[in-house]
Amino acid sequence: MIGYGQASLLDTYLSAETYTGYRIDYLSHIMRTKEESRWMQLKIHQGNFTYAKNRAKNAYEMEGMYQFEYGVFYQWQLFEKHLQLMTGGKMNLHAGALYNGRNGNNPMQAKLGVNIAPALILSYALKIQKVPLQLRYELSTPIVGMMFSPNYGQSYYEIFSRGDYDHNIVCTHLGNAPALKQLVTLDFTLWKTTFRVGYLGDYQQANVNNLKYHSYSNSLVIGLVKKFTLTHILP
Repeated sequence: MIGYGQASLLDTYLSAETYTGYRIDYLSHIMRTKEESRWMQLKIHQGNFTYAKNRAKNAYEMEGMYQFEYGVFYQWQLFEKHLQLMTGGKMNLHAGALYNGRNGNNPMQAKLGVNIAPALILSYALKIQKVPLQLRYELSTPIVGMMFSPNYGQSYYEIFSRGDYDHNIVCTHLGNAPALKQLVTLDFTLWKTTFRVGYLGDYQQANVNNLKYHSYSNSLVIGLVKKFTLTHILP
């Protein structure tokens, strides 16, 4: 899937201003199940690019981020298999950078972290005028993890050239890094091709080392759905 929408950026290590603009996303969802098994594996590759400006429109920020998520879910079939409920958890690994075009000494902030998030997936199959549709909702929120962050007033030169460690690996939790990601999609088939359209809400934030960060986005997504079957050939 690809996505496009509005975004808001704040990183007080670079600027006290909130920057607003647009964000472009690429998402790859890979679901794997086995016949007669209620367990499902989910792999997500997500890349995004954000371009935003301050209120005066005389400064800009750019952020690029890559996320890899791996999840395991248990499935329940409800209401004669029209409704599918999946509960489980995901591990999220993310890395990227945020650049401020106005700063001279510290123009860039690195982003690196890992977290564990409980997750929920609801999928409902229906028909409208004999056209098969599938509504899907995904929700996850991290509860514990770790992230890299410079301390307030600390430069990257001090961290990497002088080796001055100052609580730069931080434990994250719901108290200092509340976040939420949700995805609502509708699958429909036209010309023997299954399309997916929907909404992606990605709300990431942290308040560590006396520094605040947030990246909020609301995007429209569109993509294709493909189903593959693995066949084991016995010699």
